[in-house]
Amino acid sequence: MTQPAPSAQHNGPDKGTLAGPSDAPPRKPGGGTPALGLRLDVRILSLLGVLAALVLVGGITEPDAFLDTGNLQLILTQASVIGVVTVGMTFVIISGGIDLSVGAMVALASVWATTLATQEYGFAGIAFTAVIVGLAAGLVNGVLIAYGGMVPFIATLAMLASARGLALQITDGKTQIVTVDSVLDLGLPDSYILGIPPLVIMFAVVTAVGWLILNRTTFGRRTVAVGGNAEAARLAGIDVRRQHLYLYLLSGLCCGIAAFMLIVLAGSGQNTNGNLYELDAIAAAIIGGTLLSGGRGTIVGSVLGVLIFTTITNIFALNNLQSDVQQIAKGAIIVAAVLVQRRTMRGRET
Repeated sequence: MTQPAPSAQHNGPDKGTLAGPSDAPPRKPGGGTPALGLRLDVRILSLLGVLAALVLVGGITEPDAFLDTGNLQLILTQASVIGVVTVGMTFVIISGGIDLSVGAMVALASVWATTLATQEYGFAGIAFTAVIVGLAAGLVNGVLIAYGGMVPFIATLAMLASARGLALQITDGKTQIVTVDSVLDLGLPDSYILGIPPLVIMFAVVTAVGWLILNRTTFGRRTVAVGGNAEAARLAGIDVRRQHLYLYLLSGLCCGIAAFMLIVLAGSGQNTNGNLYELDAIAAAIIGGTLLSGGRGTIVGSVLGVLIFTTITNIFALNNLQSDVQQIAKGAIIVAAVLVQRRTMRGRET
């Protein structure tokens, strides 16, 4: 008989029990606060502290420029595109997978959606094409991994190369300018709602939906279960292959949405769009508390990771610091986050 999707915490390789989303861990007997939940709260508070410290640094070094309303809107807008990609990446990593093709999928979707033939259909044609191309690429990844038995690293690496090559072929190395006014208008200050850019609102909606799916649905519980112990999840009645397929479809969907947002932001489609997005998305998810080994992660933490990286980039730009120094700083943050994760996991085992 098929059993319902499990929701108990995975206690080790020989226990066979599984966990629900880490944002809502089970309570200890007697109603005490669970250690894992407390640890996650501390991590979120720590990320908020880091973000506040960065804002303070920006305010001290370049008070007029950094604290300007336009600059803060710019930070949020730039964070929105990679943020949507990171939401999809977080789900994939929690399940124990990886997606190295997100940047290439964004590029492919953006150039396919900005061809002259597509632009003839206006706003709806561009938005629909971007989303469909993202979903199609995600479907290929999902089928290769879930039913083709390919390792996620290899399958998505192949998609990275293929999507970049196809994007280059479509554009012939040229920039495709968007001429649809209704698309371009979304990036103008006149379209802001209460001072908030539409792209930021889109990012907030995707984040909220992602949080609800991960923490309040069976799909979210199954994602965490598969990442915690795929074999135990299978024995508990979860179709692990189908779950992986859905997760890579979700990642592709997020890339399609991000591609449309990038089209609005840049006003064009280029085969170089989304360059290194995969690294930024993985890094943001990691410093946000998502385990590369799977089984744990939070949408809120990943979003804070995106905001931290985007704020760092903005501060470096305002202070005219070289991009190589910026990359070194990002690398140091990633290393520190991984070391903290390892120490946290050892603490859980002892």
